[in-house]
Amino acid sequence: MCVGGSMMRLAAMILAFWLPAQTDQPGDTYELVSVHDTQTESEGSTGSTHDQDSLQERVIAVRDGGLILEYDLPPGTSEDDRARNWQFPVRVLKPANGPMQLLNEAELAARVDKWLAWGGLTRAACGHWGFSWTAYRIECDPKSVIRLLETYDLRPGELRDGAPFRDPGARAAAALVRTQDSSGRAIFKVELAIDPETVRRERAETDVAVAEINRKPVTLETALQAHAKEQIAGTITITFLTDAAGQVRRRTRLTRTTITPPGGRTETQTSTETLERRPATRRPAADQGPTA
Repeated sequence: MCVGGSMMRLAAMILAFWLPAQTDQPGDTYELVSVHDTQTESEGSTGSTHDQDSLQERVIAVRDGGLILEYDLPPGTSEDDRARNWQFPVRVLKPANGPMQLLNEAELAARVDKWLAWGGLTRAACGHWGFSWTAYRIECDPKSVIRLLETYDLRPGELRDGAPFRDPGARAAAALVRTQDSSGRAIFKVELAIDPETVRRERAETDVAVAEINRKPVTLETALQAHAKEQIAGTITITFLTDAAGQVRRRTRLTRTTITPPGGRTETQTSTETLERRPATRRPAADQGPTA
């Protein structure tokens, strides 16, 4: 009995090793929770921010070319908040390789016009900046939602020990390192060097937005020149935690940046972005909704 039991356990381990991880199924619904904390220090002075947002992700269909997914605001979202967020619900194709593809662009375009009318705006306002509780860009391009959804994407592609991994804010790719937690779940981690030019451009774009809000516009070129001589260095550390099926359940992106202007005070910024996927429900197969 002991030998037989050992053999069965060994066979199960081998089978688990060779079988592919559990895949998404139509009707699977997840809550995506994003938490972003930042801290800034400069010679004794400190500042911090905290933001939390969430979306609902539903698997509409599974195809050879990838997944059809629907993203929406959380249940219970008020009518006013829905009016402000014209991008949702949105439906996309998430291919096995390559960027997401928008599937209901015409529907989003119609919502833009309603949103502009709701806010007392015209198309002339598109692309400009406004301010209420926070600064916001008046975005009217339906395809712009893809950039937002990519920040909520917990399907990073190939995750294996030694695989090259890229981040938009990094100078170059670096290799993933695989470890595991106490329960045996795989953890993948990578550390990358920050791209100073990316940080410099982000700071310049922020200056342009603030200047427009304050009605003292500056060009991007002028803003870039103002940051041209800053010494910028830092790291981006990204950690993926998987579940027993091998799917990513949490991603943590820790960014440490040091910025020193000529003859000025060094500023240190620490940013922690955590994105977690939490299973919500699995809808019955007979209630999967349309596929396009």
